[in-house]
Amino acid sequence: MWFELGMQTKQSYPSSLTDEQWNTLQNLLPKFRGFGRPPRHHRRAILDAILYVACGGCSWRMLPHDLAPWQTVYGYFRRWRQQGVWQTTHDVLVLTLRLHSGKKSNPTAGILDSQSVKIADQAGPRGFDAGKKINGRKRHVLVDTLGLILAVVVTPASIQDREGARLLLGFLQHCFSRLRVIWADGGYAGQLVDWLWPLRHDRRLRLEIVRRGADQRRFRVLPKRWIVERTFGWLMKYRRLRCDYEQLTVNSEAMIYIAMTRLMLRRIHP
Repeated sequence: MWFELGMQTKQSYPSSLTDEQWNTLQNLLPKFRGFGRPPRHHRRAILDAILYVACGGCSWRMLPHDLAPWQTVYGYFRRWRQQGVWQTTHDVLVLTLRLHSGKKSNPTAGILDSQSVKIADQAGPRGFDAGKKINGRKRHVLVDTLGLILAVVVTPASIQDREGARLLLGFLQHCFSRLRVIWADGGYAGQLVDWLWPLRHDRRLRLEIVRRGADQRRFRVLPKRWIVERTFGWLMKYRRLRCDYEQLTVNSEAMIYIAMTRLMLRRIHP
């Protein structure tokens, strides 16, 4: 192990955090409360091991021996997911990066889309996406104009885009009060527009469908929709996310938050 209870010596892997990144993140993670048995492994060692899994795509049992034991690492991953640490940390960094980019903390516009990915042969919810011919799960995401994820919901791939959007946009009743417009593709037209009518009346929120041209025959970048497609490209750089290896969909959502957390840390502290 390259540091012991805060005594840092060197950086082990490309996925490991730098000193500046750790200083930004350490106050957002739960600390030892001072009673019970003291932890044997530093929080930074635990987080580096989790990032190793997210970036490298290996299973928990295949963690290198110089990192913390996989049982301990997965235990922290599960515990912090149950406590909402991953989403809270991610949301704080979204706010920080938006301010660094000259944006206001609360976005006024978002882009909605979904991504279907294959699932491994483990147990867990799954479905067949007849449109993309994929047996697996579907990631429904809402991003801001910077491509940062505002909300994510993972469902079986058989769930229609409009149904997944209802689960996703249910968060808007409690957050993002300044959100006024959401751009989406033609798959969200129809009943979803009628479902959003109460939010449109109360919060002046509207859904705008960005369609392809009637005579379009080849690839062309569409306004606003390319932003969320770029976010999906960012997620594919993390090998753990190229295929869904989690049994629980909440674990899949946590892995997405972890990947975006590392991406934002690298932007704040290159």
